[in-house]
Amino acid sequence: MRCIARFIGVPFVKADATKFSETGYVGHDVDDLVRDLVKAADGDVELAQYGIIYLDEVDKIASQASAGKDVSGRGVQTTLLKLMEDTDVSLFSQTDIIGQMQAVMELQRGGGKEGGAPRTINTRHILFIVSGAFDKLAELVTKRVKSSQIGFGQADDPDKQTLDYLHEVETRDFIEYGFEPEFIGRLPVRVVCDALSSDDLEQIMLSSEGSVLKQYRQDFDGYGVQLVVAPEAVREVAEQAHCECTGARGLMTVLERVLRDFKFELPSAGIKALNVTRDVILNPSQQLADLMEESTAIRTVVLEQDLANYATRFEAQSGLCIEFNKPTIQAIIAACFSEDLTVSGLFGKRFRDLEYGLSLISRNTGQTTFRISKAFVLNPGKALSAWVAKSFQEGNA
Repeated sequence: MRCIARFIGVPFVKADATKFSETGYVGHDVDDLVRDLVKAADGDVELAQYGIIYLDEVDKIASQASAGKDVSGRGVQTTLLKLMEDTDVSLFSQTDIIGQMQAVMELQRGGGKEGGAPRTINTRHILFIVSGAFDKLAELVTKRVKSSQIGFGQADDPDKQTLDYLHEVETRDFIEYGFEPEFIGRLPVRVVCDALSSDDLEQIMLSSEGSVLKQYRQDFDGYGVQLVVAPEAVREVAEQAHCECTGARGLMTVLERVLRDFKFELPSAGIKALNVTRDVILNPSQQLADLMEESTAIRTVVLEQDLANYATRFEAQSGLCIEFNKPTIQAIIAACFSEDLTVSGLFGKRFRDLEYGLSLISRNTGQTTFRISKAFVLNPGKALSAWVAKSFQEGNA
């Protein structure tokens, strides 16, 4: 709607009906809609008189039976009715201090009403478009239609759903819903939008400009993880979102439920790609557990090879050989996992004095091969100090 209005050069205003109340009460004044239209036209009152006002959530202002005054229901309908008819609206709100100051300045510059800038705008040619979910309206129409069916030849269509009866909506149904006859009478053109099907939701994910699927790809890219979604997974998401009965919002509900844990777990595991299949959509927790287990096994093998390569480089650089038994290897790998470090990073942080200490021991005792124990990995500073002290004793003996 906004794109169409921009294309034809018409000022356009979109607002939510729930924020308005009857004039004089807490809340926004419906006349502000027309003033916003003038602002959208950059102050051109002549252009604003042919603008478009789109009011969403209009079903929320349907009046409810109550003992008090309904200032956000019937009151808003009454004031909107005045706008939708031929009326003049002041460009300056009575509750807007800045607007009042501008009015005084305009009056001073114009020397009065005649010859000055326009102070009102006429609503005769403004196009008003309203929309809403109209919850429970289908039930009212269904009840009316079925109660009017008489005789054996008026059997119900078994394939007809409750929402399908909305296409038979009449003015009296809106009145029963809570709208004033005068207000609903000013809206002669009525269009019923059918619920989005699974095919519609699938197309929204694949081709819409602000696709939620594209947003999730960008989120995962930010974590350094490439997100690849298979066609059968897209279809499954669309079918689950259709069951949510919340329109396109259901896509966000399903994707967030499926991918939320992946988004936070995969980066810490060092996984750089996620292939979303139908199985991932159907059972995300199990698929995540399997993926993390597979990643742990692969990373363990890589770390074991890195540890062997580090020992080779250490011997080539220092002339000293370091050996590790299985418990020691497991302890080093566990430390790499817990601190999210490579083998080189762990030795550089936790065992930075290892080469110097072993060189002292070798100088004192002539030993060139050292077996690193699990206890040494857990407390390298204490263990290395004990080794060096013992080597001095042996060297002086």
